[in-house]
Amino acid sequence: MKRLAIAGALLGGMLALLVFAPAAWLASALASATDQRLLLADARGSVWSGSAVPVLTGGPGSRDASALPGRLHWSIGLDGLAFGLRARQDCCINGELRLRVEPRFGGLKVTLPASSGAVGQWPAGWLTGLGLPFNTLQLGGWLSLSSGGLVAESVQGRWLLAGNAALTMNALSSRVSTLESLGSYRLALSGDAGAQRPAQVLLSTTNGPLQLAGSGEFGGTGLRFRGEARAAPGAETALNNLLNIIGRRQGTLAVISIG
Repeated sequence: MKRLAIAGALLGGMLALLVFAPAAWLASALASATDQRLLLADARGSVWSGSAVPVLTGGPGSRDASALPGRLHWSIGLDGLAFGLRARQDCCINGELRLRVEPRFGGLKVTLPASSGAVGQWPAGWLTGLGLPFNTLQLGGWLSLSSGGLVAESVQGRWLLAGNAALTMNALSSRVSTLESLGSYRLALSGDAGAQRPAQVLLSTTNGPLQLAGSGEFGGTGLRFRGEARAAPGAETALNNLLNIIGRRQGTLAVISIG
C-alpha cells in the first residue's frame, strides 16, 4: 500500500506538472528550435494557455532585437491524436490563427489550413531584429501571409512540404533610398511531399522601381536561393546604395545568393 501511495503521489505530481507547465517552457523550446532568432518574451500563463511578446533577434550574442506591438495570446488543446494551437494578436493576426501539430515517431507534422484571405500582416520593420542586412535597410511597409493549405512534415531529420503559401511584401521602403516606395513583391512557396522533392520558392515583383526576381528550393539542407535585383530605368541613382547592400554587384545587377 505504501508503494502504491508513493506511485500515486508521483503520478499525480507529474500530471500536475504537465497541466500547469509554465509558458516559459514553450518560450524556451521555441528559442532553441529557432537558434534564438524567434523569442517569446515576458511569457505568462501556461504552455496550454498563455501570452507573450514575439521578438526577432539576430541569434546568440546579437544585440539586435525587434518586438511586435501588443501581446500574442495562444491556447493549445487536443485535436484527435494531435494538438490544436490557436493564436491571436490584435496588431497582426486576422481573427484567429490555427495550426494542427501532430507528434510522430522521430518527427513532427504541422498543418496550416487554407485561408480565404490573409492569415495576418506584420510590419516589415520587425525584420530589423534579425540583424544584417535588415538593420541597415530599416524597411518600412507590410508583410502579408496567405495559405492555400500547407503541411510541413519532419522525416528522418529533414522537412518535407506539401501545399502552398505566399508572403506578399507591400509598399516596401528603406532608409538607404530616397524613394518613397521600393515596390511590392511576392514570395511563393509550393511543395509536393509525396514526390520527395524540396519545396520550390519563387520571388517576383508586382510593381515598383526596385525589380526583384529569383527562385530556389527549401528542403533537408535548408534554403537554397538565387536571385537578382536591378533598378528600373530612371531609378538607378536612388537605388545604387541599396543594391550594394542586398547583393553582390555585377554591373547594374545585384546578385542575391542564399545557401
